Amino acid sequence: MTTRLTVAQALVRFLAAQYTERDGQRQRLISATWGIFGHGNVAGLGQALVEYGADMPFHQGRNEQSMVHAAVGYARQSNRLSTHAVTTSIGPGATNLVTGAALATINHLPVLLLPGDIFATRVADPVLQQLEVPYAGDISVNDSLRPVSKYFDRVTRPEALIPAALQAMRVLTDPVETGAVTLALPQDVQAEAYDWPDEFFAERIWTVRRPGADPAELAEAVSAIRAAQRPLVIAGGGVHHSRAEEALAEFAAATGIPVASTQAGKGSLRHDHPQDVGAVGHTGTATANELARQADLVIGVGTRYTDFTTASGTLFEQQGVRFLNLNIAPYDGHKLAGRPLVADARSGLTELTEALQLHTHRVSGTYIDEYSLDKERWEQRVDACFEADEPDIRPTQAQVLGALDALADKSDVLVNAAGSLPGDLHKLWRARSRDQYHLEYGYSCMGYEIPAAIGVKMAAPERNVWALVGDGTYLMMPTEIVTAVQEGIAIKLLLIQNHGYASIGGLSETVGGERFGTAYRYQSDDGTYTGAPLPVDLAANAASLGMRVLRAKTVRDLRAALAEARAADTPTCVYVETETADTVSGPPPAQAWWDVPVAETATRPSAVKARELYERHVSTRRRHL
Repeated sequence: MTTRLTVAQALVRFLAAQYTERDGQRQRLISATWGIFGHGNVAGLGQALVEYGADMPFHQGRNEQSMVHAAVGYARQSNRLSTHAVTTSIGPGATNLVTGAALATINHLPVLLLPGDIFATRVADPVLQQLEVPYAGDISVNDSLRPVSKYFDRVTRPEALIPAALQAMRVLTDPVETGAVTLALPQDVQAEAYDWPDEFFAERIWTVRRPGADPAELAEAVSAIRAAQRPLVIAGGGVHHSRAEEALAEFAAATGIPVASTQAGKGSLRHDHPQDVGAVGHTGTATANELARQADLVIGVGTRYTDFTTASGTLFEQQGVRFLNLNIAPYDGHKLAGRPLVADARSGLTELTEALQLHTHRVSGTYIDEYSLDKERWEQRVDACFEADEPDIRPTQAQVLGALDALADKSDVLVNAAGSLPGDLHKLWRARSRDQYHLEYGYSCMGYEIPAAIGVKMAAPERNVWALVGDGTYLMMPTEIVTAVQEGIAIKLLLIQNHGYASIGGLSETVGGERFGTAYRYQSDDGTYTGAPLPVDLAANAASLGMRVLRAKTVRDLRAALAEARAADTPTCVYVETETADTVSGPPPAQAWWDVPVAETATRPSAVKARELYERHVSTRRRHL
């Protein structure tokens, strides 16, 4: 039996029938579609979404990049088992997807991209917004999505949709390969009819695998752990993707091995778990980084070992340190010349715990006492950063976080991605639940926070979802506030004004750049931006987009405003002005290095001094072979 439908109609019906299943739980793979319509998709996918609106919910976005961020936020909150599709027209609508696609792929988060494309038949050539490439007639701007997609196909014939759609679903549900998946859809093909086999529209379940460890690799891993005197676990985002938090807690409690976390892995253990020693790497705690420096075995669980985690290859100092990498992706399992344990994080941790319990293995009490005392000392430093002895003065950024920390419980979710906030949050925030800490730091994309918070709230409407945004990030992409207002999505926006790029300003100062071009100030006669702060009212801007805004001038005001926003059932913004961008935010400085190359030749004293310090740090870098 067949059914005659357009390509776009067939695709929507197909997507509505796709499901994932893991641990016996089934859910829709593509639960909704975001879209902005133009001539490249309005008559195809636009019409199909109207035709099958009962099967495929639709959300109207304001920026194509933002729509991808919202889908990614939804996917992460849904443990990568459900996501959204995003449809755009051709031209700028399609190229606006590239940044969001890169973010999704780098973070291993599934999203389906459905950009319109130029005529497959070439009857209208060049069509409006078409990029003409004289040496290749089959290239369009959509080809810019190839390097940032885990799967890409251009559907130039109706029947080609069947294998393309099936391959797209395979990649989206593969825990190793998942990321952005792009199906480019020529605008004429979208509207073309075809007789589709009814089997194409049958419900299809994609099982998300939990592979166990190879017995030989498991035995080697157990031997390595038993031989280590100072092992340290580094928990990455793979712990959350696998829902392996309980397995990790059991492993840590049984062995006494301390657990540090990357930005993506923070919250793998609750902040008050005895084995949680906090953040690791450039934005890490003194406790975790000192353990990393002295570790003789580093057990990476679901981590990619980015340069922030390894302090650009300078963190793991111990002579003879080795790495054991539990990762579902063989590529990541072999990093740092480590011993791979290729398995799902939950399965692998469970198997390790059971095998080690057979030997009643546990690290020494002296080691436990050491890191427990250091953990307590760091908590005292956090308390000092959060402390606000004078509640009627303007808060520091750390005190802003302290006010939110005092208010939040395990139901709150914090969304952040860029600026000075990731460093402060990684060091200071006390994660109370497995998914409270939502930091996108694989791509660290300014503008991610507000749309991602919308996606998180869609996936977990019962949760309090906070988008933590600095002024630099806010100015990149505030437009999805309109979407939150339109759809009644009650996100909380904590908007922090410090008049510039605080994070990059501080980095610029340390590398001899003298904070050039990082402050939001009037330009002076010498061409530098050192005049008075700009008279920009971001709170008024948020209000103009329909959001309720609460202004806080002091710590006391802030506490009241945060409590009021948290109780609100409509989109609400708390606006607070903190220190300017040319002052510190308050938390302890970086506890480990990060390699940002400094000018090798310069006449300005700041750059000369920075280069001398840079060369000292570079001399400590090592390759783990």
